[in-house]
Amino acid sequence: MCIYNYKTIIIPKGRQFMKATEVVAKLQQQFPHQPEYIQAVSQVLGTIEEEYNKHPEFEKANLIERLCIPDRIIQFRVNWIDDKGNVRTNMGYRVQHNNAIGPYKGGIRFHSSVNVSILKFLAFEQVFKNSLTTLPMGGAKGGSDFSPRGKSNGEVMRFCQAFMRELWNYIGPDTDVPAGDIGVGGREVGYMFGQYKALTHQFVGILTGKGQEFGGSLIRPEATGYGNVYFLENMLKTRGINLAGKTVLVSGAGNVAQYTIEKLIQLGAKPLTCSDSDGFVYDPDGIDADKLAYIMELKNIERGRIKEYAEEYPNAQYFPGQRPWGIKADIATPCATQNEINGEDAQKLIDNGVIAVSEGANMPSTPEAVKIFQDNKILYCPGKASNAGGVAVSGLEMSQNSERLHWTREEVDNYLHRIMNDIHENCVKYGTQADGYINYVKGANVAGFLKVAKAMMAQGVGM
Repeated sequence: MCIYNYKTIIIPKGRQFMKATEVVAKLQQQFPHQPEYIQAVSQVLGTIEEEYNKHPEFEKANLIERLCIPDRIIQFRVNWIDDKGNVRTNMGYRVQHNNAIGPYKGGIRFHSSVNVSILKFLAFEQVFKNSLTTLPMGGAKGGSDFSPRGKSNGEVMRFCQAFMRELWNYIGPDTDVPAGDIGVGGREVGYMFGQYKALTHQFVGILTGKGQEFGGSLIRPEATGYGNVYFLENMLKTRGINLAGKTVLVSGAGNVAQYTIEKLIQLGAKPLTCSDSDGFVYDPDGIDADKLAYIMELKNIERGRIKEYAEEYPNAQYFPGQRPWGIKADIATPCATQNEINGEDAQKLIDNGVIAVSEGANMPSTPEAVKIFQDNKILYCPGKASNAGGVAVSGLEMSQNSERLHWTREEVDNYLHRIMNDIHENCVKYGTQADGYINYVKGANVAGFLKVAKAMMAQGVGM
């Protein structure tokens, strides 16, 4: 097991103001093979540079580099046994990025694409996202290159138990509280929670996204998707537009996509697409509640592929190896993974008349795509704001666990709605430009940054 601590502070002599390009260049030199991490840092620093330089005390304390570089990275080998009795090996990680405003908080991802760069970008983004919720949570992310796809329940259980045996010493209800992410749902969280309990003999709120029977919160599975749509509603209201009747492109077919689609249907919109890593389906008749129920059974229980939707509903078309951004619609909400909308995709969306893009996934739009959205003055919100509902309800689950209480569905949904409204207000406060256009990227980054920065300054350079 390796633990990398990144707490060393180097204050450059004579530098009075932060220049985003210089900081990014230095980080690129330090971490040359971590493109996702560098992309995330670059996107944030470019938007907070002006606000940062209003506070010379930040630069004196070298705050920006301390904020960009994680506190530590825990890296370990995971040995587990498959159904044939063979010993298999994967890598496991936990990036504990910043705990200035609360214990580290962020998901665990099980997917073959997982590496340090992706987890560092996710942990960095999580710091700002958690800050936006106003709840006391720092930022972290973890995971493994293990993929549950095609594995039996027994194999998934044995892997989760082996993963937790390596991680348990570094987490705790007041230290670091993981949650689910891609490849980690209720099943995986349950197995990890059970192993933590067996190792520590403690029943504490160490993971969020737990089952209702053992400390989970109502609305938690739905929270990221519901919150995404609540934020979208707020964006549309700034231009006097109603969501009802609007056609929507949704990518993904997992938890976030499913509950984004569910809330869209409830509010009168017409979702047209969903996807997985093999391709996407387009249903010109729209995905209604019955069709969504089919998708949920297909993906959550049968663990099938989205192409089967087109076999079940003949009017739908399946497009193998493609993403849905060429279909004509009013709104797009990417809910799959990072960098799934590139510049070419963004231009197709603009040409087809899309008026709003609300991100359900983390950093699904490339920098080129974001520039196209903003140059065309459409409503565009980054995932750190629009998909913050998931971690917000995770924070509410932590509160319920601490109080030994279980809130009603209505109570949790009201809290979620209020938090998403507050996030939107802060984005408007810090992101409204002279011409009235709301730059949600800048608004979200500045609002999230200021809270963390002030907490770090108050706690001294030991942070």
